[in-house]
Amino acid sequence: MQNKTFGLLALSVAALFSTVSVQAQTPTNAAQSQTASNGKLSAGDEKALKDMAQANINEVAAAKIALSKAKSSEVKAFAQKMVEDHGGALSKVQTVAEQKGVTLPSEPDAAHKAMADKLEKQSGDAFDKMYMENAGSKDHKMVLAKLQSDAGKIKDSDVKALADEHTPIVEQHLKSAQQLMKEVK
Repeated sequence: MQNKTFGLLALSVAALFSTVSVQAQTPTNAAQSQTASNGKLSAGDEKALKDMAQANINEVAAAKIALSKAKSSEVKAFAQKMVEDHGGALSKVQTVAEQKGVTLPSEPDAAHKAMADKLEKQSGDAFDKMYMENAGSKDHKMVLAKLQSDAGKIKDSDVKALADEHTPIVEQHLKSAQQLMKEVK
């Protein structure tokens, strides 16, 4: 009887220590994963974050030109949606970048500045067509391809969440742009 009691006691103590051991490891692992999530980004994740910011900046800049120059009310409505959606997305990217210590671009890239110059010289139907072809369709195709390409490579959970959140919105923008291009010929 004494051996059974001792055996039970030994098992209870062993179970207690193994539980304590697991519990003691859990906070460390949680702290380590938290640090990985809030720490320095990999070069790929940092680039993905900067690419998302750049895409949003480019879209907002082109859309603001369209708000003042578009002839079609549908194109103006599309441009307003781009300002709202991409402006909101940019704010989210900026928040994550600030948390991760990443400096983002603050103005359109050279290619989009050149496109803005071309857009500024257009008016009427020609403007609407050029805006929808470039900012509407081509840019959204490019951004969507980049998001889909980056999606499997992004390691940081916050950056991945942004990419996952942006993808369906960009897909919808592309569909809308393609539909609108059929009407704006």
